[in-house]
Amino acid sequence: MPWSEAVRPVRMQRVAIVAPQETLRETLIRIAEAGNVEIDRIDDPAHAAPGPAARRLQRMRTEPSGALLCAVPPDLDALEQAGQTDLLAGEAQLEERIGSAVRRGTVAALAGWCPAVEVRPTAARLADVGGVLVPMRTPSGTDPPTLLRATGVVRGAFAPLVGTYGTVPYADLDPTMPAGIVYVVMFGVMFGDAGHGALLLLAALLLYLGRPRRLAPLRRLWPFVAGAGLTSSVAGVMYGEFFGPTGVLPVLWLDPLDQPMRLLAAAMGLGAALLTLAYGAGAVNRWREGGPANALYAASGIAGALLFLGLAVLGGGAYLGRAGYALGGGVLAFTGLALAGSGLFTATAGGVGGAAQTGVQLFDVVVRLGSNVVSFARLAAFGLTHAALGDVVWRGTTALAGKGAAALLGAVVVFAVGNALAFALEALVAGVQALRLEFYELFSRVFETQGRPFRPWHVPVQHTEVAS
Repeated sequence: MPWSEAVRPVRMQRVAIVAPQETLRETLIRIAEAGNVEIDRIDDPAHAAPGPAARRLQRMRTEPSGALLCAVPPDLDALEQAGQTDLLAGEAQLEERIGSAVRRGTVAALAGWCPAVEVRPTAARLADVGGVLVPMRTPSGTDPPTLLRATGVVRGAFAPLVGTYGTVPYADLDPTMPAGIVYVVMFGVMFGDAGHGALLLLAALLLYLGRPRRLAPLRRLWPFVAGAGLTSSVAGVMYGEFFGPTGVLPVLWLDPLDQPMRLLAAAMGLGAALLTLAYGAGAVNRWREGGPANALYAASGIAGALLFLGLAVLGGGAYLGRAGYALGGGVLAFTGLALAGSGLFTATAGGVGGAAQTGVQLFDVVVRLGSNVVSFARLAAFGLTHAALGDVVWRGTTALAGKGAAALLGAVVVFAVGNALAFALEALVAGVQALRLEFYELFSRVFETQGRPFRPWHVPVQHTEVAS
């Protein structure tokens, strides 16, 4: 697969389902069984009246557990008497779509969307009943629905992270893999303990094995948990933390409690790097959404990136006493500010009011840049908190360990319970804070709009005759 296809949502094709009226039911049943076509719904009062199956379903006043279609037209009265709400629900859905068809003479047609790679296989399924699936041009001003690629175990595990935020616009990049990697890295920085990371790796192994059984529905998330465990273990090795400062591991990089400012600087540097990447992705998305001008003038595109980089270079030059760097950074920042201001002013009504509105928006953009970078200080803050909790538990453990057999038992209890509490509390906090940084600081630049999800019509088909 070309990389250009791998980094974007599945390519969609506008299609028309065309069939003779006498075989429209069979054609739609095959579409429902394939489950890869989203059929347009017609919001017309003339088509809103419920059909025979829907009326029977309403009379039964029983919520169907699911929907099922019968390959041959069933006896609706017999279904009602037998209480087969699943088949009635399937027939009701079929009636709704048949009622939405446009009819010309002996032919009926419906429009919809289908993944481009599925158009030919789906058309082949319809051929022997006289139905065809015709590719059409996408209507001007219409955005196709979004379907993200679910191939691969890791991508499938990371997909809920993006889905929780919203639906990726069809024109935008698919951020699933980078978003998942960034999340587990930020989690690991805050949850840096090799012992606790090993517990997460064990939890990932249990999920992979489907144990305990009540957690089996979460099995597909095992790579996500494993990634968090791996990054936590690596950070713990760098901090010298193994169930706290037990001395089992040497400090390879820094001790959070001894060098908090160095940890803070590293967290801010990581945040600046991630914001730069977010601006790069945002610029690409703005280009894909509205062309080069949109990318150039957007505050979440090239203009915003220039402003961010310019302020960073300006600050660094001033701190190091390098006037040339500071001047160059100032020029970059001014250029980005001017471009962003032009884009914001164009979106206003113009005049004095538009200029005032633009000034307020530019001020907000600059303030947010500073607050966004500072927000990444929480990576250091919660990493420090995790280390402090581990230190408290270990100090309590060692204080009891040398005071006799009973105290030694108490030390074991303190160590086990303390680490369990620290693990549970810090895992929750680190998970929430990493999610907050991902959504508010990064995704807010990558995305400006929401797409709509691809919702194919899929109903299982029963090929045996329904007993009357």
